[in-house]
Amino acid sequence: MSVPALAPPTVYGSGPHKVLALHGWFGHAGAWGPMVEHIDPARFTFAFVDNRGYGKNIGVTGSYTDEEIVADAMAAATALGWERYAVLGHSMGGMFAQLLAARDAGRVSAVVGLCAVPASGYPFDEASWGFFASAAASAEVRYAILDLTTGKRLGATFLNALLRSSLAHSTEAAFAGALVAWGRTDFSAELADVRVPVHIFAGQHDPAVGIALLEGTTQRHLPQAEVEVLANSGHYPMFEVPAFLAARLESLLAV
Repeated sequence: MSVPALAPPTVYGSGPHKVLALHGWFGHAGAWGPMVEHIDPARFTFAFVDNRGYGKNIGVTGSYTDEEIVADAMAAATALGWERYAVLGHSMGGMFAQLLAARDAGRVSAVVGLCAVPASGYPFDEASWGFFASAAASAEVRYAILDLTTGKRLGATFLNALLRSSLAHSTEAAFAGALVAWGRTDFSAELADVRVPVHIFAGQHDPAVGIALLEGTTQRHLPQAEVEVLANSGHYPMFEVPAFLAARLESLLAV
């Protein structure tokens, strides 16, 4: 039985500034929130990619590794005919955006990460790893992670909407595989020659990807990386502070 072909990215806008967007562990190409509505479509073209086992590619199986995810992202940019583009990544997508800058150095012009996992992977202890690993098969655990990473300050209606989206738009195998890709993979040595601008946003209320973690990892791997704290946001700024985030992205991605 043949594997279905990968679906093309979801494209928004038709402007000259091209941006390839890589989603997070709980996300997919259609889950970038109200932020998208505040991007100027005359200035920017955003292409939102779905990983294998996610979103429009939920029926496409794979190895779900960092190698595969980045190769698929590069292929998407090539299929779009892009000779130069910036990369936006959320959470695990922010980690893979850094690798994409190394692997596609001739085309990537800038990297922006939203609560981006470091290229060295996430420093789980064994208890935390076991808890996160159980999320692939447990809606209850996924909800608890969403609540934790948004600072336990948002309502159940919002959290349940993110949960339903995650469950509906990812397979258990892809979700489990992606955790290994961002949680236990270290490609930081590949970033030594990355010279493009890098900007990482950290949510004020995000206990998972904070300033201390980024100073000890990302800013060592990429000395040019600038870190900005997003006030009144947790791990999902595209939903929590969409208009402000869109304005900041427009200023950073017009390269």
